Parts: sequence; C-alpha cells; structure tokens
Amino acid sequence: MGLRIETARHAEKLTRRQLEELSGVSYSTIRKVERAERWPGDGILEALAHALGRTPEDLLDGPGRTDSRVHAAVPALQRAIAAYDLPEDGPVRPLPELAAAVDRAVEDRVQSQYARLAEDVPGLLAELFRAVDQALAADRAQAARCLALAIRSADAVAYKYGYRDLSARLVELMRWAAALAADPALEAAAAYVRMETFFSANQLDPGLRSLRAAIDRVPPLSTEPLMAAAAALHMRAAVVAGRMRRPDDAREHLRDAEALASRVREQLYDGTAVGPDSLEIHRLAVAVELGEPGDLREAVDAATRWAPPWDLPAERRSHYYIDLGRAQVQLGRPQHAADSLLVARQIAPQHVREHGQVRTELATMVRLTRGRDARVMALARWARAV
Repeated sequence: MGLRIETARHAEKLTRRQLEELSGVSYSTIRKVERAERWPGDGILEALAHALGRTPEDLLDGPGRTDSRVHAAVPALQRAIAAYDLPEDGPVRPLPELAAAVDRAVEDRVQSQYARLAEDVPGLLAELFRAVDQALAADRAQAARCLALAIRSADAVAYKYGYRDLSARLVELMRWAAALAADPALEAAAAYVRMETFFSANQLDPGLRSLRAAIDRVPPLSTEPLMAAAAALHMRAAVVAGRMRRPDDAREHLRDAEALASRVREQLYDGTAVGPDSLEIHRLAVAVELGEPGDLREAVDAATRWAPPWDLPAERRSHYYIDLGRAQVQLGRPQHAADSLLVARQIAPQHVREHGQVRTELATMVRLTRGRDARVMALARWARAV
C-alpha cells in the first residue's frame, strides 16, 4: 500500500510536503506510510485518498480491473463447468468439427484475443463435456484431448483477468481431461499450466517440486511431442527457480531445456510454444527473475542482436518485451522500458493491459520518473497502474 500511495503521489506530481498541505497528514506520517513503517488508520487513509484524487479502496487494493467484455462473460464460463460430469442434453458436432473449433480457441489464446475467447469458450466447453460423456470408447480419448485444450484456453481468461479460484478449478479440470485422454505429453502440459495455481498462492517451492515430479513422469523421449513437453517443463522450472533466487537450479533447468528445445521445431505443442526461439525468451525471463546486474546487462545487450520472430504467437512475443522492460527498469532505464512496453502493447494489447507484472513495472517507472515522463504516465493510466 505504501508503494501505491507513493506511486499515486508521483502521478499527481506532488512532493510529500505538498501532499501534507493538501491532506493535513504530517510529512513524517506520509514518509512512514510510504516506507511501510506505519499502517494508516481510516482517517489518514481517507485524507490521503481525497488529496490524491483516489478512493481508499484504490490505495488499499490497487486501481481495480480494466473495463472489458471478458468480465461480462465470466458467469457463463462458471455455469459451463459447474456440472461438467452431468452435462445437459444437446447437440454435439462431429469430432473433426469440434477439433477445428478448439484449434480456433487455442489460436485466440496464444494471440491474446481474450475478449473473443471469453465469449466463445463457454458454449464450446458445454458441447465438449457432452461429447466426452456421449463418446464411444474409440473416440473418448480424442474428445477428452479436445476438452483439455479448450479448458486451457478458458483458464487463460480466468487467470489473466484475476479470477484465481475459477482458474484453479479449470486447472484441475484440465488435469482430469488430460488423464482421460491418456496422453503423457498432454498430462505434462497440464502440469505446466498447474504452476499458475502455485504462482497465485505464492507457493513457489511446492510449485517447483510439482514441475520436477512432472518431468520425472514424462516417459522416454521417443517422440517430438514428448521432447517438447519435457522442454516446456524445464523452461517453466527455470523461471520458478529464478524467482526463488536459486541461480544454480535455474541455470540447470535452462541447460536441460536448451538440450531438448534444440531438437524440436519451434511450434505449438499441446498449446505451448516450444523451440529454440521460445528458449531465448525464457533465457531473458530467468535473468529478470534472478535480478543479478551482470545477467541483466547481458540480457539487455542480447536484445540489441536478437528479437522474437514475427511468426511466434503474439502472447509469447509480447511477454519477451514485457520482460525486457522489467530488466531495463531494474537497471534504472525507465525510458528504455517504456519503449519495450510500447512494442509489447502493439503486439498484444489485451495481454499487456491485464498483466500484473506490467502494472508493477509501470508503477515503479512512475516513481523513478516522479510522474514527469508523459509516455510513462500515459502507459500507466492505460494499464490502470495508477
């Protein structure tokens, strides 16, 4: 909360002394609140909020959700999964048609078309639950596979727009559908997605253990999808270990991922982009999570020589520029970070606007520039970071 108050003060171009005059709250109290040395009472919080043109809830919980068609579609998604094992009667298209519809949902997810996805996926899930329930034994695995991938697309909406409990429920349903499909590569993809639940709960240690257990469960790497599944798990484990500030573990997982990613074509495998280019994107992410200045400078320098190819999914390309901006912020280069975020926004605006790390990054940039950089302020207001 102290950082939110400091960010709002800089956004309004106020010094602490000026905020004291506007709010009637003493300079020393403002200083202690911003530094998290004191928790303000209701009266102080209301006075600061009024002086900053905010509500107390803004300062307590952040600016809130962006306006989007996604939020209006969430109740339909909740209804679609409520009775997943007791689907109502209704029409079911042939499996090839359902598979094509799932492919479109996956494409919307990886291209960050969340509003369209949120409106389309509830009906698709309801139909797929019926398809699995009615499928003959020979078709059940294929129907379950389609269902697992559709659930993953639905989860992207829930997770990115802050519906953490709904996301956790969807992750468990994806694991259930992947088990019905009896496809070890798909089950590994479900384990990859499950890490979101641990991120949400800030339970990184059990999350890393779950990823390592999933790596151990992958059968001998006799096919390209299995190699890609293992590579994806290692890439995610490297990022998690980096966030835990465990450089040896992070680099070991990154080396294992590199050995596997170099052996597969860059493409989507069960909804996850894997290959040499995706590995480079994760290499930057690991450097950002570790936060070591030498690694950060090396990663930022590497970005002058390499950029994500345009045929990569928009979500993955935009994430690269988000992480590049985070690296630049950590190196004290907020103007360069603004350049990176503008590129990310051009690639995938819905992804960038709903990304929690982007809001944190922009709030830091507002404080670094003291609210005086017009581009930073415009980005921060667009993403509801202030």
